[in-house]
Amino acid sequence: MDTKLIELLVCPVTKGTLQYDRERQELVSRSARLAYPVRDGIPILLETEARTLTDAELGL
Repeated sequence: MDTKLIELLVCPVTKGTLQYDRERQELVSRSARLAYPVRDGIPILLETEARTLTDAELGL
């Protein structure tokens, strides 16, 4: 994913920043505890498509 694009995107739930997890192909919103999938280079920023992050993934 293009880093410039990542800088422009925000979490649709919290409007907070997103971090790109290249290995899992996800955009992570720590504040919302959600990971949004990136499919074929396209971020899917829908809450219904997001995966809930565990405490372990958040380092808690």
